[in-house]
Amino acid sequence: MTYSLSPIFNRILAATDQPEECGPPVITAARLAARDGASLRVIHVLESRSAENRKRVRHHETGEEIEATPTYIQSVADLLRRRCESAWADSKAPEVRVTVGYPWEQILKWSRTDKTDLIVLGPHSERAAARGVIRVRGRIGSTIEGVVRRERCPVMIVNRPADAETLAFSSILVCTDFSPSCESALAMAVRIARRRGGRLTLFHMLPVPPGYHRADYRRDLAEADGRLRRFCRSIPPEVPHETRIRGGVLPHAEILAAAKAADADLILLGSHTKSDGGKWYVGSAVERTGFRATRPVMVVTDADALVGWTP
Repeated sequence: MTYSLSPIFNRILAATDQPEECGPPVITAARLAARDGASLRVIHVLESRSAENRKRVRHHETGEEIEATPTYIQSVADLLRRRCESAWADSKAPEVRVTVGYPWEQILKWSRTDKTDLIVLGPHSERAAARGVIRVRGRIGSTIEGVVRRERCPVMIVNRPADAETLAFSSILVCTDFSPSCESALAMAVRIARRRGGRLTLFHMLPVPPGYHRADYRRDLAEADGRLRRFCRSIPPEVPHETRIRGGVLPHAEILAAAKAADADLILLGSHTKSDGGKWYVGSAVERTGFRATRPVMVVTDADALVGWTP
């Protein structure tokens, strides 16, 4: 069997919230773009501090609120290029954009303008570099949530720079609760595996509530196994795959354990975007897995579950 050498993604957009350093999203996106010969754009959004005056931003060095003049915007763009120059030393330098506004809005705007087919982001936390961490409080951040809820293309969340071996995506963990967004995630996983010659591990967590009897577990396990095997019927015969089911309480903990057992290079999740009393949100498994994973996490959203948005 020979595999296609054409890129999985043709147009990649990486966003960074720290122009002072070249963070994991930019490094990973640059390596992926170089590997596949894809075009890369890097964006940094100077977040508006006031709804009345979108040009009011916080200075990246002093923390002082200032007016984002063209001179300041250019200086930030130049700083970002210098800090990330080594990331694209072996490939064509990307276009670097610095804009003003709300990060998720600007990322969506440029993604759709450029017809992006992959967005690479990192969990956000103000002053993260000073604290020696990437993020706090166990949340992926409002920027990622805002993008995932509204964007049709896959969103990759990275906490650490992915190396070339990881970006081969030779082992992919696909997590499913049998929702439509998980069907979309499986379709993406099959696409990647066919291009890379990778193998898939289909994983489902069986909830184990308090007082759960062994007989009930066996019955539910048999039912889940049948559903998982039916879920896999769309996988082409040339794509190797296996299924795993584990009982558990915390989906993210079982997902990370399954990723470690499968030696997965990539974790693929459906966003499980849903409504509760009219409020739309991203599933907690995405939040917590994206926050803790040491390998890239790719989130795919079912098109029918997207929140409407007009720039």
